[in-house]
Amino acid sequence: MLSPGDRFPAFELLDDAGERHTQADLRGTVIVYFYPKDDTPGCTKQACSFRDAGAAFRERGARVFGVSADDVASHAAFKAKYRLDFPLLADVDHALSDAVGVWGPQTVRGHTFEGIARTTFIVRDGIVTEVFEDVSVMGHAERLLAAL
Repeated sequence: MLSPGDRFPAFELLDDAGERHTQADLRGTVIVYFYPKDDTPGCTKQACSFRDAGAAFRERGARVFGVSADDVASHAAFKAKYRLDFPLLADVDHALSDAVGVWGPQTVRGHTFEGIARTTFIVRDGIVTEVFEDVSVMGHAERLLAAL
């Protein structure tokens, strides 16, 4: 798992619109949040909380990127359904999730599978400044705003 002071790893991922993003997009203050799956209850609450706090993030000079292993089409549908106003990056081969240390065994309701652990990184000019692990979606956006 990345720690504060680590450089965010190099990546190249497509977003919900098919636009390419790389680590060069991490200039300034960026929130990169990793979530398990599009259009599931917890992930929807989390994404909508980022959308609803969008103006406050922008006032603090922060941009938001969501990352999951879902594909571009899934991201596009999720973004449109909930009118999300930030890019969702498709890490379908989980290369970035592996590189930052959030991919691995997850257990939900007694079922174990490989997937993304809900984790958020605050990144400033490519350097991780804060890490939020085992994120609870309720109040998470507010905790991030307080950390900025």
